[in-house]
Amino acid sequence: MEPDTYRLIQQREDIWRFIRRNPQWYRYLTREPNRLSELELASKQYYGKTLPQRLEKTQQNIQMIRLLMEMAGSWND
Repeated sequence: MEPDTYRLIQQREDIWRFIRRNPQWYRYLTREPNRLSELELASKQYYGKTLPQRLEKTQQNIQMIRLLMEMAGSWND
């Protein structure tokens, strides 16, 4: 693996853990170091950090809060 690529991976803890859990990416980067942006996208998808995933999680949290508020309101009646 190229030293610059390896250094970048070591600096980013999330990517380091992703590669440890998905060792095929180590092979991909050794053969094609220009796939680094593809690795970052795969890592974000794996950890649920893409914008659609974060929006969905926020919506689920809002729904949970609404449900809890409705339940709390029904106890007071």
